[in-house]
Amino acid sequence: MPDYGHDLLFGASFVPSAQQADAVVALSQLAERAGLDLVTFQDHPYQPGFLDTWTLLSHLAAVTERIRLAGNVHPLPLRPPAMLAQAAASLDLLSHGRFELALGSGGFADAIASMGGPRLSAGQAVDALEEGIGIIRAAWDTGAPGDIAHRGEHYQVSAPRGPRPAHDIGIWLGAYKPRMLRLTGRLADGWLPSMPYLGSAAALGEGNAVIDEAAAEAGRSPRDVRRLLNLGEDQPADGLAELALTYGVSAFIVMSGDARALERFARETVPEVRELVAAERRRAASPTEASSTEVSPAEATRIIGAPGDGMVEGAAPAPTPDDGVRLSEVRVWDESTRPTGPRPDPERRYTPVEQANGRHLVDVHDHLRGELARLRDLVEQVAAGAIDAGTARSHVNAMTMRQNNWTLGAYCASYCRLVTMHHTAEDAMLFPDLRRAEPGLAPVLDRLQEEHHAIHKVLERVDRALVAYVGDQAGLETLRAAVDLLTDSLLSHLSYEERELVEPLARHGA
Repeated sequence: MPDYGHDLLFGASFVPSAQQADAVVALSQLAERAGLDLVTFQDHPYQPGFLDTWTLLSHLAAVTERIRLAGNVHPLPLRPPAMLAQAAASLDLLSHGRFELALGSGGFADAIASMGGPRLSAGQAVDALEEGIGIIRAAWDTGAPGDIAHRGEHYQVSAPRGPRPAHDIGIWLGAYKPRMLRLTGRLADGWLPSMPYLGSAAALGEGNAVIDEAAAEAGRSPRDVRRLLNLGEDQPADGLAELALTYGVSAFIVMSGDARALERFARETVPEVRELVAAERRRAASPTEASSTEVSPAEATRIIGAPGDGMVEGAAPAPTPDDGVRLSEVRVWDESTRPTGPRPDPERRYTPVEQANGRHLVDVHDHLRGELARLRDLVEQVAAGAIDAGTARSHVNAMTMRQNNWTLGAYCASYCRLVTMHHTAEDAMLFPDLRRAEPGLAPVLDRLQEEHHAIHKVLERVDRALVAYVGDQAGLETLRAAVDLLTDSLLSHLSYEERELVEPLARHGA
């Protein structure tokens, strides 16, 4: 039962939509009133539909009083470390010690370069981040003699130190791969991954092991690194308690823009998690009870699952077949023109870890299929008079299916305002890796990107139909037709994506 010695924190992460700027601020203030500890925002300056995250954080520091503030995460290539250090310290002083600094190496090379940033390889970006952390800490260390004097491969800085922050700002890193995890263990104050990209709770344990080893090699304690976690959706209290007790997670950040869900999380889930964790730790601390209450690995995966669950060793994960059922006479694309990737070796056998890599895509898609069923149910509730169309529209806008752009795909500025951190990270880590690992998949990946555009337009059609139905109750059939078209296109797309990508993901990893 790892306990890295940090109090539990609970927070939220919101999409910094420029078109809904007032709503973003209102949600942040709601999070504070609800009693949450932290509010965060993704930082993608190259997405014109987003507010500048630093400006947003500065504004929120002025209109809130208690809640902590952070990016989730700031791309260092577009935030030069010497200036970032001064900006972070200034914001911490102005907010009276409420700012934390979450950093990433920068995932979108092309987008970063388009903004005038350096074009770095993945390895170079990690090296630059390590240099940047040193510069930032030197800038804050106003008690050290002399100016900052850094001569590195990526940064050359000769500048005065200061200002000193109001409190010891934590540097949290968004990290997944071994080099970044080792850097986290050596230099960072926190590890901030996202559960949808980790793929399983077991990946938390694997990441912890790398971080702990690197921390020990650097002469640090593993307790120096807080373990934080972005949650793709609200989870039950006992599931979060398991993550805290089994993997040492001490900060849970829910990625949601639903005000009611946020209030429910703060009012119901947070107190229950605190009590479950406290009670278990009290029992574990008792010599007479510890042996009977220790959380086993099997119990740890009771709710959140383990990689490879339900799979036969040696078999590739099975994609979800397209049942061929179509509800609409309209066709968004010609399915017969879909390209196929290289066929796998029929004799190939897969380890449980490889199976889990492929199965993760199916699991994510199953969630999206569930949300589609939820959408269809909402429409029928509107038709039956159980809820009004305005309420249904609010559900659609909050659905992770829309927020995530169906998890996978290539970066596209035309709908960047809808892209969440989940989509951003998957795009940065998955598609480029698959293109490099298997060039023969390029036509498939290009087609998937085209279909993402098309599905987005269909979903907007659903939204327009809901808006029209609010003012014209005769529009029910138009609404149903739009949802039928979405059902046809999305389910077909998900099956195609699984057919082409599940096996390559098993071989190459995610």
